[in-house]
Amino acid sequence: MIDQLSRFLSYSFVQHGLIVGTLIALCSSLLGVTLVLKRFSFIGDGLSHVAFGAMAVAGVLGPVLKELKGYLGDSGFEANLSGVLQFIIDNDMVFILPVTIICAILLLRTGQNTRIKGDAAIAMISVGALAMGYMLLNLFPKSSNVSSDVCTSLFGSASILTLTATEVWLCVGLSIAVMVIFILFYNRIFAVTFDEDFARAAGTHVEAYNLLIAVVIAVIIVLAMNLVGSLLISALIIFPAISAMRMFRSFKGVTICSAVLSVSCALLGMLISILTETPVGSTIVAADIAAFLIFSILARLGVGARKA
Repeated sequence: MIDQLSRFLSYSFVQHGLIVGTLIALCSSLLGVTLVLKRFSFIGDGLSHVAFGAMAVAGVLGPVLKELKGYLGDSGFEANLSGVLQFIIDNDMVFILPVTIICAILLLRTGQNTRIKGDAAIAMISVGALAMGYMLLNLFPKSSNVSSDVCTSLFGSASILTLTATEVWLCVGLSIAVMVIFILFYNRIFAVTFDEDFARAAGTHVEAYNLLIAVVIAVIIVLAMNLVGSLLISALIIFPAISAMRMFRSFKGVTICSAVLSVSCALLGMLISILTETPVGSTIVAADIAAFLIFSILARLGVGARKA
């Protein structure tokens, strides 16, 4: 088994998948603690459905843009436009990411409306996006096996191991941006997470930081789609956070523990998936569930609940 694993790790596409998967798991765990403490856990689930709908729209627009590209010339402005269209065709994330960010902002704004509560706003947008995405996949199928396409999108696939160089660098860049934002605004995020009224009284622009959190979560959701699929993204965000809360009580301790646990489970899940040929996303979530059960047992034995 060790020789088999060594052989797999020698391939560049496996190395790229492990790097991207690790970064995604790390980013998910950082903001996951904030979402759990603010009771915004379901916003990840809602945005994952939005990303699925955006992916379906991108799939429909791909052939249209390809046909439009065929009418363009090979020189001047038309050549540049043709290059841009080709880039959009090859990278669905260019379309999915802005749509998901816009919906994250809408969820935040709509949730502040007294007529439409936050949970109702999430349900409206997420269910609507999921339904429209599934309908578009059936009306404009990419292949003859629509059920397989939908299952792959919802529950993940081995696509994390078939990333292009552009997708790898895009994932790395966005992941680093998320981590830098979290580190730079750590104190503000901490204040907004625990007591918005106090933070507002202290002069913190609470709405702006809530908006920043929503945008960062949207970025993480889009990045995680290739790893675990639309329906399993919430597990990647929530499980490491609630597991860490079994062992620590301080925000810093929970965040560090959640990050280490999330990265460890992601690496373990991907390695097991490579060796046993099980679905990548499901295997990672299974590792997260196992870690949660272990931490819960340790907490029952009195190991947890300590300051860090």
